[in-house]
Amino acid sequence: MSDQSTSANGLPIPGAPAPQQPSLAEPTEPHDPLPPKPDQDSPETVSPTGVPTGAPKTSNAQSGRYLTTAQGARLRDTDHSLKAGPRGPVLLQDHHLREKITHFDHERIPERVVHARGAAAHGVFVANGAAEGITRAGFLARDAQTPVFVRFSTVLGSRGSADTVRDTRGFATKFYTDEGTFDLVGNNIPVFFIQDAIKFPDVIHAGKPHPDREIPQAQSAHDTFWDFVSLHTEAQHHTIWNMSDRGIPRSYRTMEGFGVHTFRVVNAKGETSLVKFHWKPRLGVHSLVWEEAQIINGMDPDYHRRDLADAIEAGAYPEWDLGVQVFPDTEDEMFEGIDLLDPTKIVPEELAPVQVIGTMTLNRNVTNFFAETEQVAFHPGHLVPGIDVTNDPLLQGRLFSYIDTQLTRLGGPNFAQIPINRPHAPVNDMLRDGFHQDAVHSGVAPYQPNSLDGGCPFLAGADMGAFIDVPAPVAKSRKVRENPATFDDHYSQPRQFFRSLTPVEQDHVIQAYTFELGKCYEENIKVRQLQALANIDERLCAEVAAGLGLPAPAPTLKVDDAEPSPALQQVGGTWPVDGRIIGILADGSTDLAALARIRAAIDAADMVPLVIAPQGGMLGGQIPVQRTYLTARSTEFDAVVVAGSGEYGSDAVDSLDAKAGNPAGHPAIDPRVAILLTEAYRHSKALGAWGSGAGVLGASGIPEDAPGILVESPEELVPGLVTLLSQHRVWERFPVAAAS
Repeated sequence: MSDQSTSANGLPIPGAPAPQQPSLAEPTEPHDPLPPKPDQDSPETVSPTGVPTGAPKTSNAQSGRYLTTAQGARLRDTDHSLKAGPRGPVLLQDHHLREKITHFDHERIPERVVHARGAAAHGVFVANGAAEGITRAGFLARDAQTPVFVRFSTVLGSRGSADTVRDTRGFATKFYTDEGTFDLVGNNIPVFFIQDAIKFPDVIHAGKPHPDREIPQAQSAHDTFWDFVSLHTEAQHHTIWNMSDRGIPRSYRTMEGFGVHTFRVVNAKGETSLVKFHWKPRLGVHSLVWEEAQIINGMDPDYHRRDLADAIEAGAYPEWDLGVQVFPDTEDEMFEGIDLLDPTKIVPEELAPVQVIGTMTLNRNVTNFFAETEQVAFHPGHLVPGIDVTNDPLLQGRLFSYIDTQLTRLGGPNFAQIPINRPHAPVNDMLRDGFHQDAVHSGVAPYQPNSLDGGCPFLAGADMGAFIDVPAPVAKSRKVRENPATFDDHYSQPRQFFRSLTPVEQDHVIQAYTFELGKCYEENIKVRQLQALANIDERLCAEVAAGLGLPAPAPTLKVDDAEPSPALQQVGGTWPVDGRIIGILADGSTDLAALARIRAAIDAADMVPLVIAPQGGMLGGQIPVQRTYLTARSTEFDAVVVAGSGEYGSDAVDSLDAKAGNPAGHPAIDPRVAILLTEAYRHSKALGAWGSGAGVLGASGIPEDAPGILVESPEELVPGLVTLLSQHRVWERFPVAAAS
């Protein structure tokens, strides 16, 4: 691993909060602010109008050795208000108190209505030139390198909600191209709940907490959500994706992204095509299992954002290939009978393969969450020459909504001047004044045409890189509030999705529907949704109905079968293991030399070793401990290796740690070791051991001959772990309900 800022006994381990270790005593010698950590980056230093300043990125940071007011006056005290004598009262003239408290009172801005909880990183996109035949967008030309900023998010929860809830994830990418900013604002699910943007307030109001009690938070397992989707059946396709493992991704790094809509692209000859954008993670698509997600929400609600930041700090830079499905730009905007303007439909990859057009690498964490992750403003109407929109009615509404939202969130129309939003291309927009205007405009003629400013700014022709709206024909029609008939099929693609999954994935979908509907209060809502499931798949409906204790209805529609699409499966194939977390259970009986060797081997395989011991500190005075029995849980690790005897920790009593409350169940080992191992086994993770560790597996009730169990020497364990982890999980360990 590389590019890590901290080291544990020679091995770099991510997670240090500062670029240098703090002193024990409070520092008293004045010095300049510390630099950012090596894994951090800041927005480019361009002016509010897009001109590179040449200044270092730290020029936007705080400067100087001494505490000052916002106007730069040095302060000698910030602990005491100015008072009339030691006992007061406090004086109104205390300008420092007023400034400090006033700013604090206003340091929060309204959170996003949706996608409020996010995590973000900086990176670079490198095009391979494969798109040059379909679009003249400069950033897609061969070998073009474009800075990017990516924000991942959940949809329903507030900023304070947990990461691993069952929900759709946002995947928004800002490309800082030299032709202007291009925003690809998508999700990890390729379809959406609704076909027309006018329904967006309805679906979000239905998914959000109930307005009377403000519960449940960040969940769809409640009556209002299922009331809506069971009545508004165009939502069934997105819903079944959400009920699949896609709704609980293992990591942002193992998550696909989709532009959702169909876009129109135009090449240098003026020829147009229709495309759908796809992000394909180099690490493969991988998800949590439901029990893992539930445990993580309590143990580490910041799991996804921590995972992303730690991987980047560890040098395991996540990568995605950007690909496009390309379709002829026909008059009917259909492909193989699929309406390309319907955002609730996919085009199976077997019908239109995804063609890779470049690769994105995220290689720097943010320096300041608020300034970057919270204030970044995306908009699907931020387009560049060569990429245009279509008449998808959901996309058309988003073109209005996103700009409108920023006016409230970011305090006015000048949000593009916030450093993270500044274009990396010259800006001369003639837009003036307004809240938070940071540019100092010159000239006297902010209008067009003019002569007083010498005619500047001038209009650009197509040969000067101007954005040209594609002159797509508009059919003779009449004003109506209705959808085309091709939008009416709400069930064939959900059926195709379910029947394309592997048996274990189908079981997880059944479990998810059963859990979510089981949390609803009203039986009629459950019955109504069961009717929708009957139209999707008979077995799906029957097993969910059995779990709810309700009769399974017969289908009400004849739904055509479609060929299964293997591209919809997550199981199968092998993938790189970069950044995977390996927990090593060690104690006083551990061979420290062997422990040092396996830590080095795990690090050399581009994975991260974390030592788990009964207590913190240094094991045997030599090996640093990263987790203890108290702080560790199986959900943090992709695999666990037992390198000790499972000896009891000194805090192994339930009054200190409730996880240690059942020694009778596993009297030979600390109960917390048994919990960690049995959870990892149940979640089909790879387990390894050497020496006395094999006995710990047995004492935990884990058979050595089970799939994915490695009892080897330390030198042989790591190659076996790499092989197992390349498949994400030990899938054959999952019992399949359909086979029992």
